[in-house]
Amino acid sequence: MNDNSQVYYIPGLSQWPLIAAVGLGSLAIGAATCFHGDPYGPYVLSLGLFVVIFMMVGWFSTVVRESNAGMFDAQVDRTFRWGMFWFIFSEVMFFAGFFGTLFYARNFSVPWLGGEGALIKQGTHEFLWPHFTAQWPVLHNPDPSKFIDPEHDMRPLWLPLINTLVLITSSVTITYAHHALRANKRLMLNTMLLATILLGLSFLCLQAFEYHDAYTELKLKLSSGIYGTTFFTLTGFHCAHVTIGAIMLSMILLRCLLGHFTPQHHFGFEATAWYWHFVDVVWLCLFTYVYVLPLR
Repeated sequence: MNDNSQVYYIPGLSQWPLIAAVGLGSLAIGAATCFHGDPYGPYVLSLGLFVVIFMMVGWFSTVVRESNAGMFDAQVDRTFRWGMFWFIFSEVMFFAGFFGTLFYARNFSVPWLGGEGALIKQGTHEFLWPHFTAQWPVLHNPDPSKFIDPEHDMRPLWLPLINTLVLITSSVTITYAHHALRANKRLMLNTMLLATILLGLSFLCLQAFEYHDAYTELKLKLSSGIYGTTFFTLTGFHCAHVTIGAIMLSMILLRCLLGHFTPQHHFGFEATAWYWHFVDVVWLCLFTYVYVLPLR
């Protein structure tokens, strides 16, 4: 292609979407079967994870080669930006579903089981668990024979607060890295990117320590009823997104070291920075609604 400023680049046939569908499908089936105790679940899950990683490496490498070859014009750049925007929007809706579940359980289901609201007329409280007292967090489940009562709820001090400061700091460092890239200050760019990655890994280590403390000291588990389920689902999915973000940042750092980005053309960096800021904002919402608001 000699004049890529006038011709919109259209990629040829690709096997990567099909491989992505197979990998994601295997990943979903493997996860579901693992939760149901199927002995083949871990194998299907591992296969799906391997296929997804293989797809990501292959597909992203193809896009990087096309970008470095100068095949993308301004319209392709706009397409990439809109694609990343809708991807992040889908992630917002993903977390909104879980936050909505927590809101519904906390403000409707638990009070109804405690005898509040219109459902008391239907005997929900009297005939199911008449001795259940509604409170959030639910430390004493309606049916203790099926759920393990946690000894204590999760408090915002100290690890969650430290993790909040860590992620806020990482947003600052990735912003400094972006400004350094636009100013073509390579040393500052690489230093700030590395700092962002280390902060992300620090967050994951602290979160793992908090999980260990929750399981061993507070007896808060996935089997601890609605409170344990919503807590580990929200924080667990957020940890997964932080892990993905850290991998993306590592790849961007490698590309920066190889000189792939210029002050004028660096959407790969920008897209990763958008994603990282999204992860930080989700944590701020999670910290407020999961850790701070339950305090009585």
